[in-house]
Formats: sequence, C-alpha cells, structure tokens
Amino acid sequence: MKLNNAVIAITGAGGGLGQAMAEMLAAQGAKLALIDVNSEALNATLSLVEKAGSQGRAYGCDITNEQQVEKTFSAIVSDFGVLNGLINNAGIMRDGMLLKVKDGQVNKMSLAQFQSVLDVNVVGTFLCGREAASAMVASQSAGVIINISSVSRAGNIGQTNYSASKAAVATMAVTWGKELARFGIRTGAIAPGVVKTAMTEQMKPEAIARMEQAIPLKRMGSAEEMAQCVKFIFENDYFTARVLEIDGGIRI
Repeated sequence: MKLNNAVIAITGAGGGLGQAMAEMLAAQGAKLALIDVNSEALNATLSLVEKAGSQGRAYGCDITNEQQVEKTFSAIVSDFGVLNGLINNAGIMRDGMLLKVKDGQVNKMSLAQFQSVLDVNVVGTFLCGREAASAMVASQSAGVIINISSVSRAGNIGQTNYSASKAAVATMAVTWGKELARFGIRTGAIAPGVVKTAMTEQMKPEAIARMEQAIPLKRMGSAEEMAQCVKFIFENDYFTARVLEIDGGIRI
C-alpha cells in the first residue's frame, strides 16, 4: 500500500504509541482519522499531524461501545470518502496476581479487574476491526488492519488479563488475514517488548536499570521504532496474517 493520501484510522491516538504512529504516517502523506476516548488528548496529536503537512480529524469514541464504534467508522467514511487502514492501538493495563495469600487470607483478582482489560483490548479491537473491514469491503477498497499485541502474549507474572488480551489480538490478526485476503485486505500485528513511554519514565532509575539489563540490547525500545514496524506492514504487500516481534531480543 502506498501511504501517500491513504486514509488510516488509529485508536488510542491521544498519546504514546498512537501519537508516534500518527506523526510518522502523516510525514508519509497519509490522512489520519484519530480515535480516542479522551477527545481533548487528540488535539495534540492533530497538531502534530498538521505540522507534518497532512490532514487529520479527531473522533471521540469509547471503543467498547458497539454503537459508538459503528457511528465513528461511519463518520470516518463520510468525512474522508474511504478507509484504507486501521491500527488497533488502544489498550489498558490493570496488572495483578491471580491470587495473593497473606497470613492464610486469600485475595483474588476480581472479575471486574479481569473484564475491564478484556473489554478494551479484545472487544474494542474486535469492534473496530470489524467496522474497518466492513467499510473496506463496502467501498471495494484494498486495506490493511494492524493490531498491537505485546511480548506479554506469551504469558507474564501478574498479567493474567493483559497477557490473555494480547494473545487474543495477535490471533485475531492471523485469523482475519486468512478470512479477508479474498477482499484485498491484509492484516498483521506487532508485539512490542518494553517501550519507553511516559509511564516508564515515571519508574525509579534502579527499576529501569534492572529492566534494561534483562533486555539483550540493554535498552528499551522507542515509540518511533514501533512506528517503523507499522510502516513496514502497510507498505509490504506480501505481508499478512503474521506477528512482528519487536522486543530487543527479550523473551518473557
């Protein structure tokens, strides 16, 4: 896919990886439909898109709400005339152990804590992927759908909910690639390792040092490096139904 003038939607575009991806794609000439539950957070991303010389529109949307997602993707097609790509980037973490036992007292991860992560990371990805694919098929436009997974999809202590969700979005990308190829739609996922974000910058220096020592390349990845992987998937027309691991060599 040529990125120049392609219309690409990004969920979770208000900051972090979503913002970095939007800025990179805008520099390639793509037009961006920016989606986030926090409408105000989208203003900064929209400014970066425009500064890069491209066009963008902001859409406030709770991706766990089916009606809001349907309305948002309908508005995107109405505003831009077409949809060529989607990055399912929005996600949350609510880490915790399945069980904690102290002094004979057992504390369990609540269903609400588990379900909240599945709702955003899995249900939200499903709804946005479905609506994006539907829009592409309706307009007979070739397209690309990319899910953001994680190295944690292999399973990680304290992340029952998050690991399960990131395994799910990876397998959805593989499944969709096999189902949607006949419509000219390619899919893929990236599985980042530890990425330098506003969240990691708040960690204590000694915690960061321990984390980086566990990574063979001895550093965290950057948002820009994750964006480069997304660019590769969009531009390589023989890539589909696969997961790119971009983790500095770390294995959980």
